[in-house]
Amino acid sequence: MSDVSPVRENLTYEKFGVAVRELAQTIADDGYEPDIVLSIARGGVFVAGGLAYALDCKNIHLVNVEFYEGVGRTLPMPVMLAPVPNVVDFKDKKVLITDDVADTGKTLKLVHDFCLDEVAEVRSAVIYEKSHSLVKCEYVWKRTEDWINFPWSVLPPVVRRDGQVLDA
Repeated sequence: MSDVSPVRENLTYEKFGVAVRELAQTIADDGYEPDIVLSIARGGVFVAGGLAYALDCKNIHLVNVEFYEGVGRTLPMPVMLAPVPNVVDFKDKKVLITDDVADTGKTLKLVHDFCLDEVAEVRSAVIYEKSHSLVKCEYVWKRTEDWINFPWSVLPPVVRRDGQVLDA
């Protein structure tokens, strides 16, 4: 990840709303009706909520995965954090995995492989996908090679859990 483009794709909340609605329409037009929307936290939570409403799917699950530490900085491999969902809850269900971006694809692959043996079918939906992603998602709003500034992560936290004082 050392070759991060200096160019930034800036997604606003307004554009995000359009993106989720158009992504949902693509999924609906394809005839895919998920039983479960499985969100990869944190960025996938926003996508999952919008898609679940638009696709009238009331069953949302969440999986916490840690991978990115900053722009272009990752852990060696993504790691699922507790509590890990019970894959038995997905047995014989059609699952739609959601995330904000398929960058390396390692996070999506981890979650996809986690449910693959139990579910009836698993597909993935993202707002952005990069060409080098290990996973080629079935549903993508836009393809880009740029780093994406998401509206929920572009500003620093209001408070940090490590006790570090933030500049006002």
